[in-house]
Amino acid sequence: MHILLVGAGLSGAVIGRHLAEAGHRITIVDARDHVAGNCHTERDAETGVMVHVYGPHIFHTDDAEVWDYVNRFETFQPYKNRVKTTSRDPQGELGVFSLPVNLHTINQFFRKTLRPDEARAFITEEQADTTIADPQTFEEQALRFVGRDLYEAFFKGYTIKQWGVQPSALPASILKRLPVRFNYDDNYFFHRFQGMPENGYTAMIERILDHPAIEVRLGTQFSRDQAGAYDHVFYSGPLDGWFDYELGRLGYRTLDFERFSYQGDYQGCAVMNYGEVEVPYTRITEHKHFAPWESHEGSVCYREFSRACEPEDIPYYPIRQVEEKALLAEYVARAEAEPGVTFVGRLGTYRYLDMDVTIREALDAARAFLTHAQEGTAMPAFVAAPL
Repeated sequence: MHILLVGAGLSGAVIGRHLAEAGHRITIVDARDHVAGNCHTERDAETGVMVHVYGPHIFHTDDAEVWDYVNRFETFQPYKNRVKTTSRDPQGELGVFSLPVNLHTINQFFRKTLRPDEARAFITEEQADTTIADPQTFEEQALRFVGRDLYEAFFKGYTIKQWGVQPSALPASILKRLPVRFNYDDNYFFHRFQGMPENGYTAMIERILDHPAIEVRLGTQFSRDQAGAYDHVFYSGPLDGWFDYELGRLGYRTLDFERFSYQGDYQGCAVMNYGEVEVPYTRITEHKHFAPWESHEGSVCYREFSRACEPEDIPYYPIRQVEEKALLAEYVARAEAEPGVTFVGRLGTYRYLDMDVTIREALDAARAFLTHAQEGTAMPAFVAAPL
């Protein structure tokens, strides 16, 4: 069959490669002039630093098959994400602390020398607001489990800047992803497999796409009326975009990057968050630290600003609050009535997805397609349900 994939990011590349290896003819179109979507990396000509053009992407997973898959196309070097944050302690003094909140953070922030059991008792008995029995909002969740001081220093201002709303308007589920540790482990992720592609994500995706049955057309806009020329379409663009936004636009946050160079080491770490709402950016990323096996005198940094996504912006984070979920349900119903198309990826399913989950779902979608083709049954609109 001749299959069209809209988008040359992780979803399109993985599905396309799997189906090409199964004997199908693949065409992939992407409106941008490069592959890899928001994972796109490129060498800075002046410094030689590998830059994550659309912001940092750190690979971490417990999925052994996905880990083996990416290592088939690129060598992954060990990398641990160790985030720092600049904020004020209870005495109002500015300091640098480790995230996620761990024993070092607690001792430094409160100027104590607590052991793990003492720190746990201190947070749960003296700091946490135990009057909140069933936290419903982000703010209540934070106050219930870490107390006001840690909440206001590390979570409140950052969240207001990141989401553009008060934490009291966000669901508690957002904060449940942020651990508090009563040891000195400052590795941001828990996953077994963590690393960075030695030559960048774009090189990895170029290798995934390197197959004689795959044709890639960059700088190419897609319109829905082109779908009829193919046996099936996998669409990783915005779900509402497939329908020309007829019911309205789903809400996203987008990012602006203020890029600057520095001769030397600007901040000594890859990611420095800024917890105070008065600082307009959420964080500064220093890209040479994402490749610690390399050595560069110069440095490339990004100040990162979050704001509401406008029609011409690149969508990053789906908002998925009540209004968006209601509109999403309408688009999902329309999508399920569309023949010959499957919606995949972060934009196609309107979900925040880490890279490993994106690859897992792409492999699952490709395998499901082959099964449906063999059985002569219709491929569904979604392999991973958006709701």
